[in-house]
Amino acid sequence: MLYGAECWPTKRRHVQQLSVAEMQMLRWFCGHTRRDRVRNEVIRDRVGVAPIEEKLTQHRLRWFGHVQRRPLEAPVHNGVLERVDNVKRGRGRPKLTWDESVKRYLKD
Repeated sequence: MLYGAECWPTKRRHVQQLSVAEMQMLRWFCGHTRRDRVRNEVIRDRVGVAPIEEKLTQHRLRWFGHVQRRPLEAPVHNGVLERVDNVKRGRGRPKLTWDESVKRYLKD
């Protein structure tokens, strides 16, 4: 589920959808249904799995470390860390960029 997730900025909606899908799989794995009314924490403890939001943060910060260690002329370094200033952006709230999401994770 996390393949390539370190490269795209995630919104709360994306994290929620990933966690719902993960819990569906874990419940199926344990043989429980929603009708059994078993708490998510109990299922996570039984299986021994960390929440997907923590795993997503770990993957993203690991990828950020790889990008930082690349030489400055590397395409991934230029593409990720450069920002174009001459582009006219639309109205409303600006879209969350990858580097802004990484800064938020580093602050946490």
